[in-house]
Amino acid sequence: MMIMKRLRLHLTSLAMALFLAGCAVGPDYQRPDVDISGAFKEASLSPEAAKQWKMAQPAEALARGRWWAIFNEPVLDKLEDQAMNANQDLKAAAARLRQARALRQGAESELLPNLDAGFGPMRQRQSNAAQGLTEGADNSAQTLWRAQAGVSYEVDLFGRIASDVDAATADAEQSAALFQSVRLALQADVAQAYFRIRRLDAEEALYRRTVELRGKTLELVQQRYDEGEIGGLDLARAKSALSSASSQALGIERERAVAEHALATLLGKTPAQFALAHEPLGRVSVDIPAGLPSSLLERRPDIAAAERAMAAANARVGVAKAAFFPRLTLTGAFGYESDELGSLLEWSSRTFLLGPLVGTVLTLPIFDGGRREAGLERARARYEEDVAAYRQTVLRAFREVEDGLSSLRILKEQTTVQDDAVQQASRAAELSQIQYREGSVSYLDVIDADRQVLVQQRASLALDGERAQTAVALVRAIGGGWNIDGRELASR
Repeated sequence: MMIMKRLRLHLTSLAMALFLAGCAVGPDYQRPDVDISGAFKEASLSPEAAKQWKMAQPAEALARGRWWAIFNEPVLDKLEDQAMNANQDLKAAAARLRQARALRQGAESELLPNLDAGFGPMRQRQSNAAQGLTEGADNSAQTLWRAQAGVSYEVDLFGRIASDVDAATADAEQSAALFQSVRLALQADVAQAYFRIRRLDAEEALYRRTVELRGKTLELVQQRYDEGEIGGLDLARAKSALSSASSQALGIERERAVAEHALATLLGKTPAQFALAHEPLGRVSVDIPAGLPSSLLERRPDIAAAERAMAAANARVGVAKAAFFPRLTLTGAFGYESDELGSLLEWSSRTFLLGPLVGTVLTLPIFDGGRREAGLERARARYEEDVAAYRQTVLRAFREVEDGLSSLRILKEQTTVQDDAVQQASRAAELSQIQYREGSVSYLDVIDADRQVLVQQRASLALDGERAQTAVALVRAIGGGWNIDGRELASR
């Protein structure tokens, strides 16, 4: 009868604890609003495009695909695959993601009881005074054998454990978004390094042609000098022009070597293990339309990471609030104990314990010198910091997309103008050669016209390289691949 009463008492206590477990004190999480426009500024240049756009919200789980395939560069495709398999920064990010998921698993384990078992002897001798014996009475040590299982469980009365799990879950999701951010950044870095090398290859080819032409020009000037038709000044100027072009060609070669070394590092290789064949950059014809829906900002992993950081901080406010309330821990043990090993497992040797061996079942905090208040204030301030960081991340994302859209539009126009400048400079150089042979201009005019052709051609190549790298930066700004009018421009 006494056992039944105790059992009913424990069951009643457990039911009350489970009822109170729903009394969570943590704040409900709601993503804060961000004061942004519904469309990019560039959309105003295209009324039809503006109709397609909507407000952006984080959704980093959307597929991004092999967005670099839009450039139709087979070599770049292979380099991207190598980077995804061997880059050490990406591997470190993946390891951080596994750590965060393990921490979440550890937090979730607190929702379940802890069960353990043990076996072993204990040697003990109590004092004579404790047993009510005289000072000289015989009191020998005893050996106590014990085999038992123990269980402990903290009832989540006010949502402390649940909030901790929410925070760990948000942390894991933030790590997943940060992994995607590192992955996207790596893909963009590889593409930009590749196009930079290709642009330098084009400049190298330009200077090789320039050195070759100036070398032939020097031969003609030398011949005219030997025949006494011109003075030493023209010969010195021709030699100076050739040396200047050769020097600049060596500078381009040095830049190319450094860029190739940087690309090797992105691929997880040493510079000695990697070499990229020379191939001049062609004009990149990919144009990312200004009518790109702003919903694609949902694909930016840095926005998703900032939003998950807010969720984790909000959950930790709940953890800090729960510290003001009681904690209920249920413990118990059942097993056998005996002073002889042979009788340890007999029915008469059974034993059990309900309640903590040390301390109390219900713990109520009363005074801690303001430690809990400080912890709550810190949690709230951290949440406010993460809110500000999230809003700033969204604003920065809009700026980066605006930069990319406007830069591509203006670069396209600038390239057209620059092509005309190259044509006119080439025409001027041809005319100066004709006039020099006729004796109507000095050789200084020829050199100046030739120098202008080189300057304009190099400026044109720089614009081609900048267009390619800006296109990569814009794809990165929108979070990867995109889809417009139901047609995927980058294969998934």
